[in-house]
Amino acid sequence: MKRILIMAFVLTMLLAGCSTDVAEYREQQPKLDIFTWFQGNTEAWGMVQDRSGKQIRRFHVVIAGDVIGDTLTLNERFVYDDGEKQQRVWHIRRVGADRYEGTAGDIDGVAKGQAAGNAFNWQYSMNVKASGNTWLLHFDDWMYLQDEMHLFNKTEMKKFGVTVATVTLFFTRKP
Repeated sequence: MKRILIMAFVLTMLLAGCSTDVAEYREQQPKLDIFTWFQGNTEAWGMVQDRSGKQIRRFHVVIAGDVIGDTLTLNERFVYDDGEKQQRVWHIRRVGADRYEGTAGDIDGVAKGQAAGNAFNWQYSMNVKASGNTWLLHFDDWMYLQDEMHLFNKTEMKKFGVTVATVTLFFTRKP
């Protein structure tokens, strides 16, 4: 019984160590305001890695952002290394102090986000096509503002709570 309690405690500590709260970044500078940062033209390069870390896709994305009132619209145009092209249009609303909600055509339900300091956490579920099937995957995006021109993004894609792939992106603002 003692051994089971010790194992349960260790597992709890490991899981607790894996969680991150965006508020932990509230003192980090420069402050990321996604409406300001994504207004205008942005370009990004990224890769998808499977759960073992093997790179399985690369892509380039051009993003046009427009802010009207409390809504940021992002028109994203992706080109993958195999020639596939995709387009996604996000409509992101500011719903409170540093809180956001968004929708897009391939997003299931409403995405929810929160900003603090130089970080932005964005969570949503997306229908992803792979190997001839469509899978509903849960995305946990973390964006970190490096400086006024560069933003990093790391995303875990999960199914049944298990990470099946990660996406890493590097954004740059266009003048």
